[in-house]
Amino acid sequence: MILKAIALNGTLKSSGGQPSSTDRMLDLIMEGLREKLVEVDTIRLADHNIKPGVTSDEGAGDAWPDIRKAVLEANILIVGTPIWLGQPSSVAKRALERMDAFLEETDEEGRMVSYGKVAAVAVVGNEDGAHHVSAEIYQALNDVGFTIPANAVSYWVGEAMGSKEFVDLEEVPEVVTNAVDMLVRNTVHLAHLLQEKQYPGEK
Repeated sequence: MILKAIALNGTLKSSGGQPSSTDRMLDLIMEGLREKLVEVDTIRLADHNIKPGVTSDEGAGDAWPDIRKAVLEANILIVGTPIWLGQPSSVAKRALERMDAFLEETDEEGRMVSYGKVAAVAVVGNEDGAHHVSAEIYQALNDVGFTIPANAVSYWVGEAMGSKEFVDLEEVPEVVTNAVDMLVRNTVHLAHLLQEKQYPGEK
């Protein structure tokens, strides 16, 4: 069976505006997944009215139910975020908060609806904090039922307090392409394994 991947782009920039470094990093990952014959799609969170809350539907005008559907139809979730004030972006955090509902949404065997799905992280910024940001997202995703592969992060950070961004680089550094390759290999491998053998349920 063909795997599907969805990337949630947590850039604060809406579509059609300034170039996004998060876009560039996610593009590298999605290209790698395509080479592994994974079907891919990306949702730019800033383009959607994701209401604050911790349920799967916060009422009229809430864009989250459709995004949630795309997440649960995929085998692989990639969460991409810039670093702002040493933290994941606000829109990335909001998506994670909305996934809190998965804690109560289980199948007939008591497994969260996200069980058997694999997640990885992409981080960009021109300040320190990539490890901190990925750790925050890892923990949140694990809490709500996703499985994290080995080395499931690709990141780039520029000089502290500098002005250069990842999107401005003429060439992608080899260390980044190596990290992307490792993320893709491990994520696809684990997704295939979990597709073949799901976690045990309560019954």
